[in-house]
Amino acid sequence: MNVIVQNMNKMNKDNIDHFNLLRKIDKKHKKSQRELAKDLGFSLGKLNYCLKELQKKGLIKIKNFKKNPNKLNYLYYLTPKGITAKTNLTINFMKRKMQEYEELKMEMEDR
Repeated sequence: MNVIVQNMNKMNKDNIDHFNLLRKIDKKHKKSQRELAKDLGFSLGKLNYCLKELQKKGLIKIKNFKKNPNKLNYLYYLTPKGITAKTNLTINFMKRKMQEYEELKMEMEDR
């Protein structure tokens, strides 16, 4: 596989991972990193990396509970930019699936 294809596959995988994480955060703001990682099938390291990347891009906000004695609990929520990104990723996903459907339909008609 050439480098361009490998990079495109990695970008698509990263987009899918980020999209799934954005969806989880949008549904349930108050989850531990362990819960999120388990739900998504991520290692804690991968989840932490994705969270930091999304925060760096301005797509999510991360806050810890000030009055909670367990400072490992955080609240995750989408920023307006994150909501837009999630919507765009959803639209792109649906476009790809519709294109795949049309290609399969044409392939079946050719038989």
